[in-house]
Amino acid sequence: MKKRRGRTSRIRRRKLFRSSESRGVSESHKPEFIELKKWLKDRKFEDTNLVPACFPDTGRGLMSRTSLQEGQVIISLPESCLLTTDTVIRSYLGAYIAKWKPPLSPLLALCTFLVAEKHAGDWSSWKPYLETLPKAYTCPVCLEPEVVTLLPKPLKAQAREQRSRVHELFTSSRDFFYSLQPLFSEAVESIFSYSAFLWAWCTVNTRAVYLKRGRRQCFSTEPDTCALAPYLDLLNHSPHVQVKAAFNEETRCYEIRTGARCRQHEEVFICYGPHDNWQLLLEYGFVLPQNPQACVAVSQDMLVKYLPSSDKQMNRKISILKDHEFLENLTFGWDGPSWRLLTALKLLCLRGEELPCWKKVLLGEIISDTNEKTSLDIAQKICHYFIEETNSMLQKVSHMKDKDMALINQLTLVETLWTEELKILQASAGILNHLQTAVL
Repeated sequence: MKKRRGRTSRIRRRKLFRSSESRGVSESHKPEFIELKKWLKDRKFEDTNLVPACFPDTGRGLMSRTSLQEGQVIISLPESCLLTTDTVIRSYLGAYIAKWKPPLSPLLALCTFLVAEKHAGDWSSWKPYLETLPKAYTCPVCLEPEVVTLLPKPLKAQAREQRSRVHELFTSSRDFFYSLQPLFSEAVESIFSYSAFLWAWCTVNTRAVYLKRGRRQCFSTEPDTCALAPYLDLLNHSPHVQVKAAFNEETRCYEIRTGARCRQHEEVFICYGPHDNWQLLLEYGFVLPQNPQACVAVSQDMLVKYLPSSDKQMNRKISILKDHEFLENLTFGWDGPSWRLLTALKLLCLRGEELPCWKKVLLGEIISDTNEKTSLDIAQKICHYFIEETNSMLQKVSHMKDKDMALINQLTLVETLWTEELKILQASAGILNHLQTAVL
């Protein structure tokens, strides 16, 4: 007779299933990590807390070998492992950088070193680290133009500005690259190509930790705050964790200290900062599902789209909002329209005889039931407009995915961004429905 399984057994199986879904698969056996581990050990670093792993939701990251306690130092990476401008100055590039005028920026120095070391291949002392870096990136600067056109309008403008800025840095640095010709047997233009430079720029921009260096005459006045931290840079981002990350002047190590406990075989995260999805995509090349910082911005044009054009006081109302900085940070979020958005709409919806009360509106006071209802109705109209626009963009992305398989990864990234915005807008629409019902 088959033995029956009780409630305790079912709960245990469900817990096991849930944990196995999120549990990573160790990658410590892979050749690139075996070599990296040897390289780090030679530089006096050996990790006993974490192991490289691949996770179903986040991809490559670091997994805890044992339970980690709050406040525990989980990584203490010696200064000798860090790739900084000091590393560059001490290298074969140092003499060329020191005599170049006008002085290079610290960022350009790091990018130049990365390109040169990657070109060196097996001869590079940094090869074990370089082998663990991504071969390509998904920052907007790397996206194909037809994919960039699918981004939300403000983000599209930022993406194009980023592309222009990086290309300008590359073109303005060509003379310096040519000065390095004595170091190479091949023509420098074949080594320092735009694609190689773009890879190096993205590596620094997406993976560097903050490490402030003193001002040096051989560099420009731009802040020297970037350091590449092998192994440590495998840690993925989560907005739900708190860690302390800093360079310890006493131990001369870059340390990561946990802010909460972590169970064995769980992924260990750090927090890159309170970034929304636009900023995460722009700076790091990814979108975070269910990001609590994510929101949908409302522009001034959209703010007045559904207001009566016959309102003779509209310019004055806009001026008041501008003078008191109420035309910025107007958003829809997971918890509905922001207080700033509703307050701006309440002021814009004031009738002529109510306008003298505008200061009370900015202080959060209720002027009239009619004003409350009208502002909520306008907010709902704006929200529904965004929902329709988002659904339309998702259809465009879907059609492009069907037609161009070569862009599938880039298009999937953009699709995730729009899908997250749709979820936020749908949540906001539901909350607005509730608020509208409450004022009836």
